Amino acid sequence: MSNFSNGAKHLVPQSLQEPARKTWYALHRARQWPAASFHPWRRSSMQHLENLRNAYQGKRCFIIGNGPSLKQTDLSRLQGEYTFGMNRIYLLFPELGFSTTFFLSVNDLVIEQCAPDIMALPIPKFLSWRSRDFIRPLLKNGGHLPEIPPLIFLHTTYTGPRFATDARQRLWEGATVTYVALQLAYHMGFSQVILIGVDHSFTTQGKPNATVTSRGDDPDHFAGNYFGKGFRWQLPDLDTSEQSYAMARRAYADAGREVLDATIGGKLKVFPKVEYASLFW
Repeated sequence: MSNFSNGAKHLVPQSLQEPARKTWYALHRARQWPAASFHPWRRSSMQHLENLRNAYQGKRCFIIGNGPSLKQTDLSRLQGEYTFGMNRIYLLFPELGFSTTFFLSVNDLVIEQCAPDIMALPIPKFLSWRSRDFIRPLLKNGGHLPEIPPLIFLHTTYTGPRFATDARQRLWEGATVTYVALQLAYHMGFSQVILIGVDHSFTTQGKPNATVTSRGDDPDHFAGNYFGKGFRWQLPDLDTSEQSYAMARRAYADAGREVLDATIGGKLKVFPKVEYASLFW
């Protein structure tokens, strides 16, 4: 799947690149809208999302980032909790002896390179609508989406900052899959959301959102093979992530809900901090 950055950017004068980028994404979003609204896969997804709306009202959940701090976090305490795992979190499942309740990924590069692993997960999966062409070859039964566990496509976008309280609508990605998880948890009715493993700090440096290829073990996630040698991934955009997190904090507060940050040693300062161990007394 192409984008403005790896497409025509080198042909556009630098002074015009930002207006051109916004125009490209507006046209791309317009082209995606009909299928994202009326395709049978999206209609199925919309029905699942309708069934999930406020289904967990008043309960708490954990959104698990993939930072190195997970190695210092007693994840065994999460067994029996509602949990959202993201991207390559499944690398931890054999060690844990259990999986997260839900799985979420919206990054094209992750889904493209890990689609077979993702499809093999025996838990409800939420993927970006853009990723459908990576999933299509792996579907059986005439291309119908699996119902148990369900595969649900979300209409996520790169542009148009907003916090969606209804996940059937367009979801801004906010430069981090964690922000999509926060919108999804809100849609599902969770009154308390606790972040762990959201270190908000990377040793790998470079231009935000630039695509790079790993040259060795990954120092920025919980395992060296997370984005290991040869894996293509996008460098973080921490400033945009902080803007999106602030929007999530306000949306939860306005609804009388809360987001807490229990990441051990995390650098994020947007949400109130809480000691992880204190959550299980």
